[in-house]
Amino acid sequence: MTAYATRAGSHGAFSWTWEVRGVNGKGLDLRLRAPDWIEGIEPAFKAALKGQVGRGTLQVSLRVTRSDGAEALKLDEAAVAQVMSALARIEDMAQTAGHALAPTKAADVLTMRGVLEGGTPDDGGPELAAAVKADIPHLIADFVAMRAQEGAALSAILTDHLAVISGLVASAQAHLPDREAAQKAQFEAGLKRLMADQREIDPDRLAQELAQIMIKSDVMEEIDRLRAHVTAASDLLQKREPVGRKLDFLAQEFNREANTLCSKSGTKELTSIGVDLKVRIDQMREQIQNVE
Repeated sequence: MTAYATRAGSHGAFSWTWEVRGVNGKGLDLRLRAPDWIEGIEPAFKAALKGQVGRGTLQVSLRVTRSDGAEALKLDEAAVAQVMSALARIEDMAQTAGHALAPTKAADVLTMRGVLEGGTPDDGGPELAAAVKADIPHLIADFVAMRAQEGAALSAILTDHLAVISGLVASAQAHLPDREAAQKAQFEAGLKRLMADQREIDPDRLAQELAQIMIKSDVMEEIDRLRAHVTAASDLLQKREPVGRKLDFLAQEFNREANTLCSKSGTKELTSIGVDLKVRIDQMREQIQNVE
């Protein structure tokens, strides 16, 4: 699920801004960008994240700045040249590999080790690191709260899809008597043609053929399975745990039964219901991709 959270703080001459953006993913992928001169940020973030988010791609950034005047800082031009050379090399390699990188900002370069001399970031000491880390649980709580809001909205959307699918399944079942009557009439008409041609008909063979026709055209099994899938999906939406993968699997099963229903339909009315089912199932599956 997509979500966003930000948090700002300060300690002495330093101020910082946390930012976290999350999009859906098959697993949990944390991409953290923070000044390397503040130790222990990534382990602290992973520890706080454990048990809070189980799935998604999280892009986290931490920006730290000083506020005590530029005169306390000295730019190491040799270090800057090395950084710029390395960045240029990385961009060339990415271009060769067919990848596009986000433009590097000057503020990003300033946070790299060795670029600034004099009033160095290390002046903040352990107290600065502790203050920055103290914001992490609050940041994650805000992020999780936003995910919960989106989750509630997605649950309502998926519930609506399931209600429509349930209605279509009921329509398919209601159509079965008319379908059976039409199949029976077609079979009797074909049998009369055979009798008119005075062909000798083996009663046992006729019974076998009729049984095969009935078995191949029976769609009650597909209808029962679709109804069971609706119940299972509805139950999953009530759980307070990650259910995205289970819902995705169920969506595949929904689609499989709808395809079989269409292939066995035998009437344009049942085919139309099957097509409507497939369209709605595809729409539901698109939304499921956003569920943790």
